[in-house]
Amino acid sequence: MSLFAFAACAPKSGAPALDLTDLDTTASPKVDFYQYATGGWQQKNPLRPEFSRYGSFDALREKAQENLNALFESMTTLETTPGSVEQKISDLYKMALDSTTRNELGAKPIQPYIAEIQAVSTKDELATLLGKMNLYGEGGFFGVGVEADLTNSDMQILYMSQGGLGMGDRDYYLKEENQKLYEGYRNFLVKVLTMAGIEKPEAVADMDLVVETAMAKAAWPREKNRDMQAIYNPMSSEQIIKAWPGLRFNLFCEASGIEPQEKIIVAQPSYFEALSQMMEKNNLENLKAYLLCQFVSGSAGSLSDEIYTASWEFFSHQMAGAQEQQPRWKRAMSVPNGILGEAVGEMYVSRYFPESSKQKMVTLVENLRTALGQHIETLEWMSEETKVKAQEKLAAFTVKIGYPDKWKDYSTLDITPDKTYYENLRNASAWYVKDNLDKLGKPTDKTEWGMTPQTVNAYYNPTTNEICFPAAILQKPFFDPEADEPVNYGGIGVVIGHEMSHGFDDQGSMFDAYGNMVNWWTAEDKAKFDALGDKLVAQFDEVEIAPGVKANGRYTLGENIGDHGGLSIAFTAMENAVGNAKDPMIDGFTRAQRFYLSYGAIWAQNIRDEEKIRLTNLDVHSLAVNRVNVSVRNFQTFFDAWDIHEGDPMFRPEEERVHIW
Repeated sequence: MSLFAFAACAPKSGAPALDLTDLDTTASPKVDFYQYATGGWQQKNPLRPEFSRYGSFDALREKAQENLNALFESMTTLETTPGSVEQKISDLYKMALDSTTRNELGAKPIQPYIAEIQAVSTKDELATLLGKMNLYGEGGFFGVGVEADLTNSDMQILYMSQGGLGMGDRDYYLKEENQKLYEGYRNFLVKVLTMAGIEKPEAVADMDLVVETAMAKAAWPREKNRDMQAIYNPMSSEQIIKAWPGLRFNLFCEASGIEPQEKIIVAQPSYFEALSQMMEKNNLENLKAYLLCQFVSGSAGSLSDEIYTASWEFFSHQMAGAQEQQPRWKRAMSVPNGILGEAVGEMYVSRYFPESSKQKMVTLVENLRTALGQHIETLEWMSEETKVKAQEKLAAFTVKIGYPDKWKDYSTLDITPDKTYYENLRNASAWYVKDNLDKLGKPTDKTEWGMTPQTVNAYYNPTTNEICFPAAILQKPFFDPEADEPVNYGGIGVVIGHEMSHGFDDQGSMFDAYGNMVNWWTAEDKAKFDALGDKLVAQFDEVEIAPGVKANGRYTLGENIGDHGGLSIAFTAMENAVGNAKDPMIDGFTRAQRFYLSYGAIWAQNIRDEEKIRLTNLDVHSLAVNRVNVSVRNFQTFFDAWDIHEGDPMFRPEEERVHIW
């Protein structure tokens, strides 16, 4: 592969670097580096009642929300053309703010659909109704959707996977320590069913939980769902109908407008086997109760304040620990931002994203690509044969920065004030389902983005072998065009390296340069790679995140490999960029110290105990403190920067460290 030029700029000794008030200088970096690097930030940003967690990412999201809210507010005073994106954004925003109308309507908007569920008299009718509800993103039991074929990424194919658990994860239903949440969930269901006018709400909730608990027992654990080969099980429509008659899959597909397929990817076959038997053996009233509960619960956010509050009290307060609802303007602005995301993104970048930032990012990305190439060449555990394939994949990375070259067309999405808020949101959901199903059997459009420009995040997609950095993340503390190299490489540089490393993590490593799930490893190299991953799993498994609750190193392995690779690669890219230049002290810190402090700053966060536990159950990312304190302890450059030696709590002996990328 060709090597790209390093950054042309020299270090700016007088450039802004770090906000020193973010530090806690009463702490020692040798004892708790995360506290040292972020303790001041935590003190300056106490956790407000509306948040279950608040960190650097959230601060940027707050800024983006405020900017977007200002845009939306300005639209409400303008004359807009019917059918224009401005009209659709403005009307959605105004309807989201209009709690008076929603409170007057209560649960009336969903009554026709409740009646439709209640009118079902046979299991055949239930399967047909499930197919119809699927067209609106409703229903339950399982999910279907169109994505790139993992073994032929140029084509779009249908997938079906387990789903439909109201609390999100099987452990909430099955583990004794979650009994209070289980009871809280039942209480929530009784509340919203009562508000929706359902007779005998307690009995309906209990019937639902019979079904949900059976589904939870059959569901694959979250760790197993990360095994890309295990979840790739091709079957034809005919085979599915024959294997699992209880699903009545033919009726579901007919109602959804899905033609018989020669190849459907079934993610969890044993789940569908158990689900088929459960749907066959359970009485119809239990199944209808489940569908009612999922439908009413899923509609809560678009109905009255009373119904929304019942949902918030369980999911945000009891499960996540939030003490106060978000202000109405935040909830309102999130609606058009979510539904018309790229139209909003086009407005956002025109006002808030300078083109110069995009050009600087291009240079940074290529410098990170060069550094990763250098690392691959010097790996001791990888053979030359596998290195060639790894370099091919690295060279083939597609890089997306800032915003799409082609914006999404929303002209056929109908938003009108003549309909209720609920109906508009339901129609918008139907538009997205149709947009997805229309891709079935067609070539993959690799120009599409998986995030909007105003999203504070980044991603790697294995089937397109692309890394993407939306405009909104390209701000402080992640990226500062005026900062010196160590600060940018420790911030956005690690993020870039993190996303690149996803191409070579426990999942990404299964895909080749063209985005196909193909084994490009020798057996010996793969065994060595897996052994290194196991070692990283053990490092995180030993961390107690709350009394009696340990981190899940297996579930978070991909993200932990991303952080590990990002730190390693970005540090090399920084050294390449500065070359032989002197190491000036800026703000009293060396180049390496500024790099690691910058990395710590992007994970500054306050978080409630309930949210720590919830995220450990549901999120593939490790908690922020562990993304810093566990990850940095694998690098000698970190120990050298802070003069950390054996006996210091942050020290890790060489034989216990992990060196992957």
